[in-house]
Amino acid sequence: MKHPSFIPHDDPMSLPKLGSEELGGVDQQQQSQPQTQQSSSPGHFEPIPHDHDFCERVVINVSGLRFETQLRTLHQFPDSLLGDPHRRIRYFDPLRNEYFFDRNRPSFDAILYYYQSGGRLRRPVNVPLDVFAEEIKFYELGEVAFNKFREDEGFIKEEEKPLPEQELQKKMWLLFEYPESSQAARVIAIISVVVILLSIFIFCLETLPEFKHYKLYNTTTNMTRVVEDEVPKTTDAFFIIETACIVWFTFELLVRFLACPNKLAFFKDVMNSIDLVAIIPYFITLATVVAEARATELPIVSVNERQVTTRPCHWPSYESSDSSECSGFSSCPGIPRAYRSLAGH
Repeated sequence: MKHPSFIPHDDPMSLPKLGSEELGGVDQQQQSQPQTQQSSSPGHFEPIPHDHDFCERVVINVSGLRFETQLRTLHQFPDSLLGDPHRRIRYFDPLRNEYFFDRNRPSFDAILYYYQSGGRLRRPVNVPLDVFAEEIKFYELGEVAFNKFREDEGFIKEEEKPLPEQELQKKMWLLFEYPESSQAARVIAIISVVVILLSIFIFCLETLPEFKHYKLYNTTTNMTRVVEDEVPKTTDAFFIIETACIVWFTFELLVRFLACPNKLAFFKDVMNSIDLVAIIPYFITLATVVAEARATELPIVSVNERQVTTRPCHWPSYESSDSSECSGFSSCPGIPRAYRSLAGH
C-alpha cells in the first residue's frame, strides 16, 4: 500500500490514511487480497526503493504563503534547518500536514532557491540587508553561505586574527591587543587611554611660564643672567608623573612584543613604531639628568621666574676699603640668599 504523497516521511505522528484503497467496496478489497498475499510470500517480497522517500513533496508555509518542494531538494544541505529532519520537525503542523514558519516571506524565495540551485544565494531587492542576514542565520545555512552573502553585498572580508600557540602568550596578546575579547581587556584599554590623556595634559601644563624653572648665572658685566633650566629635576612633580606614564607605556609595549605571534610584523605596524618613538625621548632626557647630576659638584637651585629680580652689583676696587661699597658677590641684594651663602664660602 502506498503512503500518501502529502505526508512527510520524517513526521513521527501518524495521520488517517485517506487513499482510494480504504474507501473502496468489498470487490476492491477482495481484489487487493491476492496481491497482498502474493507480496507477503517469501519468494515474491520486494523492498520499497529508498529514492521514493526523497521524491516526496513537502509543503512549507511561510507566514501564510505556501511553497512546495521535494525532500531530496532539502536534503542537499543536511546541516541546515530545512535539510535536517530532526531540527525541522518542531515546525510541523500535523493538522494541515505542512511546515509553518512565521518568518519574512520575500526572503524565503531566495532561501528556497538556495536549495534548488545547489548553493546560490541572492538577496531579493525588496529585502533589507539586516533582515536577510537574520533569515540566513535562522535557516542555518552555515558560515560559508553567510560569508558569500557578505562578499556579494560588498562587505570587507574579515581577516583571521593570528594568535600565539602558547596559552599564556595567547591570553596576554588578547588582553593587551584586542579590547573586545574580554572584560579585563576593556579595563586595560581604559587604563591606557587615561594614561595617554594624563601624559598629554602634563606635557601641555609644563609649557606654561608659571611652571618653568630657571638658573642664575653671574656674568662679567656685573649682572645676574636668568636662563631656563631645560634639564628637569627628579623631585619635580611633573617629572614624577611623566615617569609613571612612561613606565606604563614601556610595560605595555614590552608585553605586547613578547606575546605577539610575529615579531617582524609587530615592528612593521605603524602604531607600534609610534609608541616606540614616543618612549625613546624620555630615556634620553633621563640619561641627561643622570649625567648632569654626576658632573655638577654643587646643587643647582631652581627658582620661579616671579621670584627672581635682577639688580646691578657694584663691585668694589681692590684698593678701596670703604665699607659703604658692595663687599662682594655675597652681599649683593640682587642675588638670592642661597647663592650669596654659597659665594661666601
